[in-house]
Amino acid sequence: MYLTGSESTNQGAAGHARRTFPWCGIVVLAAALAAAGCSAGGTASADSKGGKGGGGKKKGDMAAPVTVARVVQRDVPVEVQVIGNVEAYSTIAVRSQVGGELTKVSFKEGDYIRKADLLFSIDRRQLEAQLSQAEANYAKAKASLGQTQANLARDTAQQQYLQSQAERFARLVKEGVLSKDQGEQAYSSAAAMQETINADGAAIESAKADIAATKAAVENLRVQLTYTEIRSPINGRTGNLMVKQGNLVAANSVDMVTINQIQPIYVTFAVPEQQLKSVKTYMAQGKLLVSATPQDDPSGKETGYLTFVDNTVDQTTGTIKLKGTFQNEDMRLWPGQFVRVVLRLTTQPNAIVVPNQAVQSGQDGSYVYVVKQNSTVEVRPVTTGARVEEDLVIENGLQAGETVVTEGQLRLSPGVRVRIRPGGSDGGTQKAGDD
Repeated sequence: MYLTGSESTNQGAAGHARRTFPWCGIVVLAAALAAAGCSAGGTASADSKGGKGGGGKKKGDMAAPVTVARVVQRDVPVEVQVIGNVEAYSTIAVRSQVGGELTKVSFKEGDYIRKADLLFSIDRRQLEAQLSQAEANYAKAKASLGQTQANLARDTAQQQYLQSQAERFARLVKEGVLSKDQGEQAYSSAAAMQETINADGAAIESAKADIAATKAAVENLRVQLTYTEIRSPINGRTGNLMVKQGNLVAANSVDMVTINQIQPIYVTFAVPEQQLKSVKTYMAQGKLLVSATPQDDPSGKETGYLTFVDNTVDQTTGTIKLKGTFQNEDMRLWPGQFVRVVLRLTTQPNAIVVPNQAVQSGQDGSYVYVVKQNSTVEVRPVTTGARVEEDLVIENGLQAGETVVTEGQLRLSPGVRVRIRPGGSDGGTQKAGDD
C-alpha cells in the first residue's frame, strides 16, 4: 500500500508527537512541583515570621520548665551524722559462787528485774551442816582458851609459893640450919614452875589463834550460805537461761544468765579524726547533744549527751570512738541495735541555705543556676558548707531572697529562659508547669 504525501506527512507528525510526549510530561510535572515548592516555601517563611497564615510558636515561648526554690537565711545546727551501735550500760554474767543443786529459779527469761531481786536458790543443807561444825569448833577453841588461862593462874600461884620457899631456904642455908643441897633444890623447883608458866602463856596464844581460825571458818560459811541465794546486782533485763532448775552447779564454772542494764544505755559510734578537734572544742564549752534513731523506727528518736571520747584514734580506720548516754525511758534502744546518730556540735547563725539538689558539680567546682528578674538563668559558682538534712549551707556565692533552680538543670545553659509555675517566687519549692 502506498501513502500520499499528505498522509505521509501527517503520520510522520503523529509519530513524532508520540515519541516526544513523555519528555513533555516530565517537564510539566517538574514545573508543577517547583510551583508547589515555592508556594510551600512562602508559607513556611510566613509562619516563621509569625504571619497570619502561620501557626508556629515564637522563640520566647520555648522556655525550659524548671523547679525553683528561694534562698533563705536561718540558724542551722552544725552536726555530724553517722551510724552507731547500741551498747548496754553494764553487762553482768551471773555465776554461782557455791556448788550444789539448783533448787529454784525465781524469774522468767527476758524479765526486767530490779537490783536485789532473787534470781536463783541453791541447796544449802550441806553448808548449814558445815556451819554447825565450825561453830562447835569455835566453842571448843574458846573453852580450850579458858582452860589454858586457868592452868596459867594455878601455875602462877604455885610458882610464887616455890619462889618464896627458895628464898627462905637460902637464908636458912646461910644460917647453917639447912644444907646447901636443900637450898639449890628449892631454887630448881621455882625455876621449873616458871617455865611451866611460860608454856601456859604460849598455850593461851595458841588457843586464841584457834579461836580466830574457827571464827573465820564460821564467818566464811555464813557468807557461803548467803551465796545459796543469788540476787541481781543491777537493774536490767535477763537473757537466755543457761542452767535449768534441778541441775547441779559448780562454783564459778558456767554463766547461768546474763543481765544487761538498758536504763540508762550507751550508743557507741565513730567519727573521722578530722572532727576530733571540733568535738573537743565544743565539748569543753558544754554538753554536746546526741540523738539516736532506730533504722526500723524513724519516729523513735532518743536524745542523750556525749559522755565519752576514746583516748586513741583507730589507725586502721582513721576514726575515733565516742559514746553517748541515753536515759532510754521508753526502752526504744536495744543492745546490739544499729541506729542513725546525729552529734550536734554547735549552731551556725544566719546561714544561707538552699535545697541540696540545687547545687551541681562541675570541673571548676560547685555551682547553681540563679533565676534572674527577666526569667533567664545565670551560672553562679558557690562554696558549700555543712549539710543539714535535705538542705545545704552556702558559705559564699548566694544571698537570701534569690531564686535557684532545683530540678531541670540538664536543659539549662547561661541565658536560657525558664518557665516557672505561677507563685513560684513565694520562697517555697515550685515545679514548672508543662504545656
